[in-house]
Amino acid sequence: MYGPGQANEHTDPHLVAGFGDPQELEPDRRADGSRDLRRLTGLLLQPLALDPFGGPEKPVWHCSVRAAPGDRVLSDAEWGRVAASVVERTGFAPEGDDRAVRWVAVRHAADHIHIVATLARQDGGRVKTWNDFFRVREACRAAELRLGLTATAPADRTAAKRASRAETEQAARRGWDEAPRVTLRREVCAAAAGAGSEREFFARLEQAGVLVRKRLSTVHPGEVTGYAVGLVDHTTKDGAVVWYGGGKLAADLTLPKLRARWAGPATAQSLGTPVHGVMARALLRARVTVAAGQARDDAGFFAQLREAGVLVRLRYSETTPGEVTGYAVALPGHAGQDGEPRWYGGGRLASGLTLPQLRRHWDRQPTAPGSRPGPFRFTAPERDAFCRHAARQAEAAAEQIRRSAGGDPAAAADTAWAAAATFHATARAIRDPALRRAADTFDRAARAAYGKIPYRTTEGDRLRAAARLLALAGSSEGDTTPTALHLAASLVRLAGAVGELRQAQQQAAQAAAARKAAEGLHVVLSRSRAGAAGPDHPQARRRSTA
Repeated sequence: MYGPGQANEHTDPHLVAGFGDPQELEPDRRADGSRDLRRLTGLLLQPLALDPFGGPEKPVWHCSVRAAPGDRVLSDAEWGRVAASVVERTGFAPEGDDRAVRWVAVRHAADHIHIVATLARQDGGRVKTWNDFFRVREACRAAELRLGLTATAPADRTAAKRASRAETEQAARRGWDEAPRVTLRREVCAAAAGAGSEREFFARLEQAGVLVRKRLSTVHPGEVTGYAVGLVDHTTKDGAVVWYGGGKLAADLTLPKLRARWAGPATAQSLGTPVHGVMARALLRARVTVAAGQARDDAGFFAQLREAGVLVRLRYSETTPGEVTGYAVALPGHAGQDGEPRWYGGGRLASGLTLPQLRRHWDRQPTAPGSRPGPFRFTAPERDAFCRHAARQAEAAAEQIRRSAGGDPAAAADTAWAAAATFHATARAIRDPALRRAADTFDRAARAAYGKIPYRTTEGDRLRAAARLLALAGSSEGDTTPTALHLAASLVRLAGAVGELRQAQQQAAQAAAARKAAEGLHVVLSRSRAGAAGPDHPQARRRSTA
């Protein structure tokens, strides 16, 4: 604190507060002008000798407190009161407690101070640092109000975890566009938005090139209790992957909270509303194609379909009892005028999905061109259908949020949270950088305070299901079709509605995030309408030069 700084940025370092009179604690100057820090260092270290266990492994607590760029310059006395409030609220040095920890506050610039405390009480007691970050935020917000400074957001866990200084500097050295933590958070959000189950979530992460490490229960063998993610090119000096748990990315990305948002497979039943024929057929064709590629025989194929939530009806031979000669599939909730499920035979979905063709594929026998279930692709009309459906759901959600904002804001909490999934799925589907940034920004507006999970609602489930369908439809570089533009416009209205909701709840930071996301979407619309939307390849965003 008393040194020149990494770039000689420290000017006139001096104490403004401490466990004693700052003028008495101030280190003396030597003949050469440098500070003699031995006395102050000894005073700060003395309480450690009273700890029978030798003190904590990391006994120094360090916190920097900075004013906003537009704020007035505070006096030493004002900064001293800010520092005293911080150590009091954290419980390190309550007012009137003469045996508390020893601490000092150093000022070496006009706009900030550094608080340094020894994590050992003068009476030999231990010090708790649990939730110290939130107590510091409370002290800062109180100081903002008392001193007339720029108001900042509370530490309500709606903001995502920021990349550390070391991560940011490493990204700059290696020529990456962003820190690995930011990239991983976006990939996890996109995978969660497109997944309908835990297994699909992990599969999507692996398909995106993200490394996944599952944490298993120590009590129930085989039970997954958490996860961590990493990138191939982000390693330590010894080559080990740097892992980030979901909770280190954002408060709502832990595995238990992700499980709370998954309503099951992306079928008509999970949509909460009937789907029309084009969407139902496309969704069935996708499920059947995936199941056929993973199965090795009839039994495995039909089991895969049922596990995916698809209704299966078998057709039996009229001459050979018990012999299965064909099949038909349907989506739960997708029915005809008579109320019965609307069935599609394999041949109606694709020529290579009839049961005889699939059996030849499983037996590895030569087949005619086009008869094997190759990589699945949606047609352009099918993609348009999914986009139109997502736009309708976004507009309905915006209307529901606006109705609730004035009377019962809590009723719209789940819808606002689910809106983030639609943003991420749309950003991945259209692949426009501005839309990607808008989705990242909107995340804070969507999260409930303090990591709470809202009660599930029908409106929220419909939005999540629409996001899964968008993710299933895949992406298209620079999609400027009318349906894609209509979807982006619907998201503008959805972001505006969430902004009104947060404003009604007096959550300024979240309201600002929603407004900023809406502004970013306006950029997407203007660029797309001008035909200037550019592609954004997830795997090309970061380039390692190490």
